[in-house]
Amino acid sequence: MSRIAVLGSANMDLVVRQPRLPVPGETILGSSYTAVPGGKGLNQAVAAARAGGDVAFVGAIGRDAFGSALRATLVADGVDVTRLVETDVETGTAHIAVVDGGENSIVVVAGANGALTELRAEDAAAITAADYLLTQFERPLALVAAALDLARAHGVTTVLTPAPVQAMPPGLLELVDILVPNAIEACQLAGLDDPTAAARALSRGRLVVMTRGGDGVLVARDGELRHDLPARRVEPVDTTGAGDTFTGVLVARLSLGDDLPSALAAAGVAASISVTRPGATTSMPTWAEITAARG
Repeated sequence: MSRIAVLGSANMDLVVRQPRLPVPGETILGSSYTAVPGGKGLNQAVAAARAGGDVAFVGAIGRDAFGSALRATLVADGVDVTRLVETDVETGTAHIAVVDGGENSIVVVAGANGALTELRAEDAAAITAADYLLTQFERPLALVAAALDLARAHGVTTVLTPAPVQAMPPGLLELVDILVPNAIEACQLAGLDDPTAAARALSRGRLVVMTRGGDGVLVARDGELRHDLPARRVEPVDTTGAGDTFTGVLVARLSLGDDLPSALAAAGVAASISVTRPGATTSMPTWAEITAARG
């Protein structure tokens, strides 16, 4: 069985490059349009697999062209797709505006990602057999909570990217061993304005790895800061998928036995490479590229 089970979303990213975001009621011209496989779950699964991880994907797609393309993407990167369900609901989509400078704004339509709210027996088997469960909030919260609870009961290390942030069922956060938010998500979850204070508050009972884009990564455990890692300096082209790249590579390297500082370093390099390329899965580096960049 796979060392990493990813319970997550699979979307087709519909990406428009444009000079800026329009104001309400305004029409502007974009410079390009692409359709790129994405979704936080699929992104993290692909990033982990390219970094050497043994990954099984637990997700849902529609019986449509987008779904077929997403399945093919996972297969091409060696991800186990035997728990990828086809539903009568259309495949999920993410509508992404990338502005000059590389920053992005995203609207997600869940589609098939929201069709299932309970774990199937075969999904549960994949989770309990894994060493790590990696999940996010682009699947129904009841499903995510059940997966985290099952993993914790079987000694599986649980990793959560809390995006998009939303009100959580009582006790869900207590099921998380490694929390990987960005600075905005950390502040929203903790109810604080200062990202450092938020990371410390959220780390009581777990490891928090908070990504801060060009400002690097803060790591906290048990209410104390443990690492403040600078970002590798690059010229960004498109930041879409950078956080998922970081998280997928981090979990892959931990699953392969790397210590935390080494896994963090590899994840940071991978994310820095990804922002120099357009798209989400299309920007994610291989392990050979990561090791070459580390020198």
